[in-house]
Amino acid sequence: MQQSIMMVLRNFLQKSIDKYKSEFLLSLENLRGYSDLTIKSYDDVLREAFLYVDIVREDEAYILNIMPYRIKIAHLNPKTISKKLSAIRSFVNYLNDENIPVHLKADESVKVAKTLPKPIQHKHIVEALKYAELQEQLVVTLLYTLGLRISELTALKLEDISLGWIRVLGKGNKQRDVPLIHSTKLLLNHYLELNFPKVFLFEKNGEKLSENSLRYIVTKVFKRVALKVSPHQLRHSYATALLNNGAPIADVSELLGHSSMATTQIYTKLGSALKQQNYNKAHPLCGGNK
Repeated sequence: MQQSIMMVLRNFLQKSIDKYKSEFLLSLENLRGYSDLTIKSYDDVLREAFLYVDIVREDEAYILNIMPYRIKIAHLNPKTISKKLSAIRSFVNYLNDENIPVHLKADESVKVAKTLPKPIQHKHIVEALKYAELQEQLVVTLLYTLGLRISELTALKLEDISLGWIRVLGKGNKQRDVPLIHSTKLLLNHYLELNFPKVFLFEKNGEKLSENSLRYIVTKVFKRVALKVSPHQLRHSYATALLNNGAPIADVSELLGHSSMATTQIYTKLGSALKQQNYNKAHPLCGGNK
């Protein structure tokens, strides 16, 4: 009998949580401007988590014990676990902001080692572009010379392009202006002479190309030269090149659309690592010139 009552109560609480979850996902789109892909990842995490999370009602608050879920995902790498827990925390913060008191149990942070991004050498990008078609060239060049996220490239409109600048709509609907270098401008003009998009720069049948379509283009371009490259690696390459050539970190942070310079710091560490490698090769006492 007691077990039946608990099951009924859990089903009731689950339905309430599902209602709040739908409203939360809608807020990610309307208020924070998150991409469809990001919203889907939040939805997937919450859908999975609440199959295992223990939900109880104490006084006027919900208590979410996420320990059963943490046990379920314990085999995953720390970075993946951290992302999943972050999605749950964001949902709980939303509920509390909406005056729905919720407390998390077993919410200890997971330590994640900071990994250095892997930029692509300029010569490899140039080599890949030799075999690319016009649209492919433009996709790769814009990612590499503007440091765009793939979601930002998908959303790029013709009205965002001016003589020497491109206005980028980034995370959280934040706008930033990124300089358009001369060679990229010439390539862009050539593309527009042969193609006639109406609203978005990259379109097919009147609709903007999806993130997956653009990602596939990048994969295909570099596969021809036996390289596996993601769009985000081109963004890494852009940032690393700027920092290695003396650009102030504050400027690079602004160009990348980072909300904090702390996010940009990882690229300075990469630059230091590359400098150390070059030093080891160049200095006679390091054995690099044997």
